[in-house]
Amino acid sequence: MLISSFSSPGAEGWSEEGCRLLNKTMRKRIKLIGLTGTNGSGKGEAAAYFQKRGYKYFSLSDLIREELQKRGKQPTRDNLIKIGNKLREKSGADILARLVMKKVKGKAVIDSIRNPKEVEYLRKQGGFIFLAVDAPVELRYERVKKRGREESASTLREFIQKEKEEMTECEKGQQLQRCMDMADLVIINDGSLEDLYQKLEEIL
Repeated sequence: MLISSFSSPGAEGWSEEGCRLLNKTMRKRIKLIGLTGTNGSGKGEAAAYFQKRGYKYFSLSDLIREELQKRGKQPTRDNLIKIGNKLREKSGADILARLVMKKVKGKAVIDSIRNPKEVEYLRKQGGFIFLAVDAPVELRYERVKKRGREESASTLREFIQKEKEEMTECEKGQQLQRCMDMADLVIINDGSLEDLYQKLEEIL
């Protein structure tokens, strides 16, 4: 069930409303943590934090990378988007969520959720909370440049344009903005790593 959709007010932690909504009873029921968010927002750092707290890590993007490897293609961002959309067109918009749940045993954090049907499927599993991570686009672009992956964007303008491709309204494509709108909590990761951890600590 959707709790609420609101942003953290920054390094000070969650809003009073957020702390009230995410009560102790719900925290105890959290078995699956879903993650979505913009490129370079810090989803990986959030996932790593939950791993340290005993949640096994799964990524829907890793399922696409496996498919790319089978096809002999490089795991560029363009290829990930293209093949991910083809898988959804062929087998249903929730295919990646269905595949990942075959691997999940016990507590897990599931990263790279980008289609509303994936969210809907995971909500049916019980004990699921859905988090979105975001940050200012200029900050995210600088983070992406530092991590050195093949991102198909060499300028901030190209970075923004590529991001728009993830925010389509195509049912079986990537609908990142719609997924973020569906999040139970939105984390604004515009501070230090310690600030991010402090916000995540209040979830568990």
